Amino acid sequence: MRVLVVEDEKKVAAFIKRGLEEEGYQVDAVHDGEEGVRLAQDQPYDLLILDVMLPNKDGLSVVRELRQAGTVMPVLMLTARDTTDDIVAGLDAGSDDYLTKPFAFAELSARVRALARRIGRDRGAELVVADLRMDPISRKVWRGDKEIELTIKEYGLLEFLMRNAGTVVTRNMIAEKVWEHSFESFTNIIDVYVNYVRKKVDKGFDRKLIHTVRGQGYTLKAE
Repeated sequence: MRVLVVEDEKKVAAFIKRGLEEEGYQVDAVHDGEEGVRLAQDQPYDLLILDVMLPNKDGLSVVRELRQAGTVMPVLMLTARDTTDDIVAGLDAGSDDYLTKPFAFAELSARVRALARRIGRDRGAELVVADLRMDPISRKVWRGDKEIELTIKEYGLLEFLMRNAGTVVTRNMIAEKVWEHSFESFTNIIDVYVNYVRKKVDKGFDRKLIHTVRGQGYTLKAE
C-alpha cells in the first residue's frame, strides 16, 4: 500500500514516514501543498495524509482540487484545530477522517488501517428505499429522477442509513461506523451532517425519509 504524506513540519513528516515504513507501507513525503497535488495526481497512491496548514497551497485547497479532479483515495487530515467548525470544514472539503495534533503514532496507525479497509471494497447492488436510490459502484444517489450531489462524508452517512433502513441508529453507531471515532468527539458533527443530508434528501418532497427518534437517534424509512 502506497501512502503520500504532505506535511510541512519536516520532523513530523519524517516521524510519520519512518513509522509507516516500519509497518510495511511504501511512503513518500513532501512539504508543500502544490507538490502534494502534483504527486497525488501523477502517482498511484492508496492513501493521502495531509496537513491543513501548508505553504503554497493549504490542505483544504489540496483536497478540494483532488476531489474535483476525480481522485477518490482516502484522505486523513492532520490539524491543530479541533473545533466542530474546523472539523466540518475539513470533511466538507473531501477528507475522510481527521487527527488532531499532537497525536500518538499508534492512533495515526489505527486511523490508517481503518481507511485502508475501505480501499477496494465492492459494496454490491443498488440500494433502494421508496424513491431514493443509491448506486454503491458509481457512488451516485437519486431521489426520484433528481440526482443528489453529496460530499464524501454525506454519502457515507446516507449509505449507512440506507443499509439500516427501518432501524433506529444511535449517534454512537454512526460515529463508530461512518467516522470510526468515539461518540464523545463527534456529538455535534453527527447532528450537523444528518441535517445536511436531510436537506438534500427530503427538501422539496412531501414524503420525508430521514426521521429523528427523540432520545435514541435517527432512522431512514418511508412512512
